[in-house]
Amino acid sequence: MQALVEAGLPVAAVISNRADAAGLDFARAKGIAALVVEHRGFAERAAFEAALRREIDRFAPRLVALAGFMRVLTPAFVTHYRDRLLNIHPSLLPAFPGLETHARALAAGVKVHGCTVHFVSAELDSGPIVIQAALSVRPGESADALAARVLRQEHLIYPRAARWFLDERLVIKNGVVRVKGSDAQLVMAPD
Repeated sequence: MQALVEAGLPVAAVISNRADAAGLDFARAKGIAALVVEHRGFAERAAFEAALRREIDRFAPRLVALAGFMRVLTPAFVTHYRDRLLNIHPSLLPAFPGLETHARALAAGVKVHGCTVHFVSAELDSGPIVIQAALSVRPGESADALAARVLRQEHLIYPRAARWFLDERLVIKNGVVRVKGSDAQLVMAPD
């Protein structure tokens, strides 16, 4: 989220399901509306998501960008924001959806790892891919070291994907995203 703001994107609000999320303080310091819809305060997922939708929709966003939001969203929520809900995931999807991606990548012995910006679909970490950044896995690298290198790439590609969206340069056809113009949808990170 901080990378999106620092890239000069028009962030109207930051909404978290956790009151202790560091991004809330950052948003407030930048004069951005910072709100909390605590999921633990709701007996059912549907009630939580209805409250979350109400808060989001107050800002009438063109784009909803998930950044550190670690909740699985229901198909109804995803449908409400169809084709305008982006997520960043710390793996080269479709490989390693879900959690613990870096440790799982190392355990699998992959030679290339990275991150993916994708449109959110009803299936976990499986929506149309907008852009990916790939980097070589270093011999003997720890999951923490790999995560730090991947995070640097996330901060580069997420603002790029959001800008493409806001500039109306993304086209989804048959589940595949194309960028109008000549921008590369794959970034190969230097070692």
